[in-house]
Amino acid sequence: MRIIRLGAGAGYSGDRIPPAVELAEKGSLDYLIFECLAERTVALAQLEKSKNPDVGFDPLLRERMRAVLPACKEQGIKIITNMGAANPHAAAKEVVAIARELNIGVLKVGIVSGDDVLPQLLSGDFSVMETGEPISSIEHDIISANAYLGSDPIVEALSLGVDVVITGRVSDPALFLAPLMYEFGWSSSDWKKLGQGILAGHLLECAAQVTGGYFADPGYRDVPDLENLGFPIAEVSENGEIVITKVDGSGGYVNTATCSAQLLYEIEDPSQYLQPDVVADFSQVTFTEIAKDRVKAENASGSSRPELIKVTIGKRDGFIGDGQISYAGLGALARGQLALDVLQKRIKSSGIEFLEIRYELIGVNAIHGESLSYGHDPYEVRVRVAARSKAQKDVELLVNEVEAMYLNGPSGGGGATKSIREVISAQSVLIPRHLIKTSVSIVEL
Repeated sequence: MRIIRLGAGAGYSGDRIPPAVELAEKGSLDYLIFECLAERTVALAQLEKSKNPDVGFDPLLRERMRAVLPACKEQGIKIITNMGAANPHAAAKEVVAIARELNIGVLKVGIVSGDDVLPQLLSGDFSVMETGEPISSIEHDIISANAYLGSDPIVEALSLGVDVVITGRVSDPALFLAPLMYEFGWSSSDWKKLGQGILAGHLLECAAQVTGGYFADPGYRDVPDLENLGFPIAEVSENGEIVITKVDGSGGYVNTATCSAQLLYEIEDPSQYLQPDVVADFSQVTFTEIAKDRVKAENASGSSRPELIKVTIGKRDGFIGDGQISYAGLGALARGQLALDVLQKRIKSSGIEFLEIRYELIGVNAIHGESLSYGHDPYEVRVRVAARSKAQKDVELLVNEVEAMYLNGPSGGGGATKSIREVISAQSVLIPRHLIKTSVSIVEL
């Protein structure tokens, strides 16, 4: 039976590049897929594009393409990626330029458009899912609105004989489902196979998380050769059978535990995993280790695709100021706590009402609060005060107060840092499928 081999080249925008090169060179792949968009990434990219129309795509696109294009072209591996972010057209032109620099030869790049639905959103009567507020109430703060596209436009691009497909916002698993639909001719209403395809995509979309990344716990879950962690491969047959594996000799491992952990990742209801292509059902999925680093994934299914499509809104949400300073040696905890007490009083006296504020000692209570205790005082602590406000000047006052602890606080403070950044938050809206109009275009060398 014919098998298509899909490799995961990235699990997020800043992911490591050497494992993707290893896949391209040694993975015997049909497709190398880079999933690089998180919820706020498109909004941040849109801000970049507003300053320069030639950017707005993934900052590592150039480096990744230079690293894998030669091997992919030589071995006939097609690349699919959402590194287009807010500007897939500019990203595609960049890929062609890189191919020219590398003397790759003929290269055809497909561009998927249509995920930017800001005009449709602003002209309709929609509400924010998280708050119930009407879109009109946050209209002036909105930077971007991008719908989660499904597999159809990627399949269309592949049917045009492209070597690379560049998209903006699409469903993460759709990047992996699309080549299966194209290669096997799966019907867009074959819910069982589409469910299995979404399962393959979900297991691979975070790359190393299914090969032992984000999994190691010394003495409990020891992951071999973690420094050389490999990225995963899905072998998918025409009937939808899936085997998850990796390049022989690469670090990490694939077993039922790593697959189970990834299966549950970001899944609210395993029986109804809403995707633009299908409502997948993972509730009966089973994993079987059939050999070392080879796990069979079975029994996903699905039902008809939803008529409402999720749109992620990126919006301005004020500023965060973060000030830190360290204390070490005997009495470090007491001096750190004194610094927090003083800062709390000084900031309160300013009269500023922050939207959010945190006072914490990193290494003591920054993650679990006061619920846990070492039973002894730590030898070093780091004071951190962070706050969010609509006004940048408010957080400037806060971080300056933390820095001033050098000369105006307890003894022995050092390593003070301060930072201010604009907050871009993500919210969600559902819009009817018919409002989304996709298109595919081509650039080539």
